[in-house]
Amino acid sequence: MHEDLGARLSLRDRLVLKHIESEMRRDRRRNRTAGTTPAARSRGRDPWLPLAVALCGAASVFLLVVGVLGAGRAALWAFAVLWPVTLLQAFRLLGRWSRPHADR
Repeated sequence: MHEDLGARLSLRDRLVLKHIESEMRRDRRRNRTAGTTPAARSRGRDPWLPLAVALCGAASVFLLVVGVLGAGRAALWAFAVLWPVTLLQAFRLLGRWSRPHADR
């Protein structure tokens, strides 16, 4: 592969180049065995994240209303557990939407 460069490489440079090429091959194999690259995996999950945010948001609002209007302490505790998860997912979605389209 490095003979195409048209220039002679020293022995040390060839060894370094072989090491770099083997690392790159190993990384490609690891990505192939994982199925896809990390960017492609995030694209595959993209349709589910908005749905998850919407469902968590709706459930959070429902639990808050039930907990405040009724005597449901359990509903308030469920809201307290679900609300941070909803915010985390919403920020992930916001971060994904804020990236340029080519990176998604």
